[in-house]
Amino acid sequence: DSMIGAGFSNILIVDDGSDAAHQQPFSEAEKRVACTVLRHSKNMGKGAALKTAFRYISAQRSDIFGVVTVDGDNQHRAEDARKLADALALQPDVVMLGVREFKQSHVPFKSRMGNTLTSLVFRFLCGISLSDTQTGLRAISAKYLSRFSELEGERFEYETNMLLYMKEAGIAFSEIPIETIYLENNATSHFNPLTDSARIYRPIIRFAGGSLAAAVIDVTLFALVIKLLHGAYTLDREILIATASARV
Repeated sequence: DSMIGAGFSNILIVDDGSDAAHQQPFSEAEKRVACTVLRHSKNMGKGAALKTAFRYISAQRSDIFGVVTVDGDNQHRAEDARKLADALALQPDVVMLGVREFKQSHVPFKSRMGNTLTSLVFRFLCGISLSDTQTGLRAISAKYLSRFSELEGERFEYETNMLLYMKEAGIAFSEIPIETIYLENNATSHFNPLTDSARIYRPIIRFAGGSLAAAVIDVTLFALVIKLLHGAYTLDREILIATASARV
């Protein structure tokens, strides 16, 4: 109801394998003209749910300009979702990220520390400066959905893979402040601190490892070519040839 009240007339909801005891919200949603419900027969994870939605929109709703992804744990306000949608309309090539303020007193300590650490890792290992690395409130142009739906990851790591892909593909992003909501000390979250953290950090380490390997290969080849060319040309020319060869 709050999303409809904020002006959204096309609301796609993914039931990620909910049991019979939790079907009422989906049944209520299906009664509304603005809502479409997609279902997984079993729980497949947040990433899988997002990709199901992206594939559906790419295949069935070519009229959709863009999407706003909203978590199902009541920690995103409809007004903030509308804020991101309006920002996307002005800059359709930019992915809009709704970022929270983790310094507020009501933010659980583990959430504050976890985001701070992950932000530092993103910045120093991946060259991506983000204040909220795990925000699920994102506005994305429809033209990116087919590419995003092909990325690896079925659970929380999928959102990390999205950010890493944006870095590789040169897709710009903008951070938009949103209200920071944690209900009952984040009791509604399905995030597992151990297993899901491991999933999130795995693609980051892989991404950084690839960059490090490329740098080592570059420097090694440069040194090798310099050694092989020693005395054959002027120093300036040897450096130019070695640099070009290593980069190639």
